Amino acid sequence: MASEVIQDVSMNRFELLVDGEQVGLSDYRIRDDSIVILHTEIDPSRRGEGLGDLLARGMLNLIRADTDHRVVPLCPFMKKWIDEHKDYQDLLTR
Repeated sequence: MASEVIQDVSMNRFELLVDGEQVGLSDYRIRDDSIVILHTEIDPSRRGEGLGDLLARGMLNLIRADTDHRVVPLCPFMKKWIDEHKDYQDLLTR
């Protein structure tokens, strides 16, 4: 299984691709120096495969590498994910 997370700036979303097929997405908005994560979803037929973890990790790694934005997770999934992964909590206070 080959996976990658890409950013579609025109749609304000990150997408998780598995073997070239979009299986997940996370919508966001840029506000001043923050990126506000609004909604995250995985294709219902693919739930339980750990794809949410791949999407969250890939998205936050891109944000960390490519921006100075502070992450504001309004999406309940992303808020819980960041709470459980201490190595990404610095993104909340940039």
